[in-house]
Amino acid sequence: MNLAKNKITGYAISLAGIAFVTLALEPFHTRINSVTVVLPMLLVVLFVASVWGSRPALLASLTGVLCFNFFFLPPVRAFTIADPQNWIAFAAFLITAITAGQLSSYARRRADESETRRLEIERLYEELQTAFEKASHAEALRQSEKLKSALLDAVTHDLRTPLTSIKASVTTLLNDEFKLDVEGQQEFLEIINEETDHLNHFIENMVELARIEAGEISLRRSWGAIDEIISTALERAAPLIENHKVKLELERELPSVRVDAKALAEVIYTLIDNSAKYSPSETQITITTKRAENEMIEFAITDEGRGIPPEMREKVFSKFFRANAEDPPTQVQEA
Repeated sequence: MNLAKNKITGYAISLAGIAFVTLALEPFHTRINSVTVVLPMLLVVLFVASVWGSRPALLASLTGVLCFNFFFLPPVRAFTIADPQNWIAFAAFLITAITAGQLSSYARRRADESETRRLEIERLYEELQTAFEKASHAEALRQSEKLKSALLDAVTHDLRTPLTSIKASVTTLLNDEFKLDVEGQQEFLEIINEETDHLNHFIENMVELARIEAGEISLRRSWGAIDEIISTALERAAPLIENHKVKLELERELPSVRVDAKALAEVIYTLIDNSAKYSPSETQITITTKRAENEMIEFAITDEGRGIPPEMREKVFSKFFRANAEDPPTQVQEA
């Protein structure tokens, strides 16, 4: 019942969004070009696809095509197109809207599947802990094998997700049936670039985790400036925090520190990544450094997300553990 109601809402939002864009721009149709009309309609399609799936997005695409033809392509208020160049604009909009909607919907489904697998891994891990505490050695081994299988499945899924997006984008670019303009081609190339970086970072993290688990990691300490280490982390995190406000509160005249700069920058980057991922867009992320006791330097990353409940903070570094972030309203992470 809730699923059906959700779909009906998606269809209603599709029609309402296209109608709103059409009503807002139609009075100015003689003074604006096709691109000005197409972009807001595509945004409606992408929004609907990411929230309600492919079918409401398809409705938004088709409705947008009809409104674009009827209200904005000469002769207006008629389902005909006089100028042959406008046929190209019409076809490009149709293809781009449907393709973008399908890709956005596909990415949403993949994200939902990934979340389901993550929850399953957490459940299996909790079962494994219970097995070691209460069950026999044989039962613990059985649960361990089950966890390994689930972990392998999850890793395989996380590798396939970016590869699938890359494959879909490349296929679209190579398909002669999709006559994409330069802007459309750039959009798919950006998807390929982002997913390739995601895949590369995932593999690097897996290798680093394996080294840590095997006790093979060795710190390479050298003297360095704190602000340079933070700048390195911020530069890498730039795509993650583009929708957030970042504020630096660095105590003046902090001394140089003898640390593994790469490892420390990785820790700061991970905390920034968590803040960006689990706090609303346009909220502030604050990075603070100050002197602490025993000649130590304290780093703190503060965001405006829901945070981790106090009773769960002891478990935060357990493998595959994620808190149900309901309270409190702010979150502070320290390194």
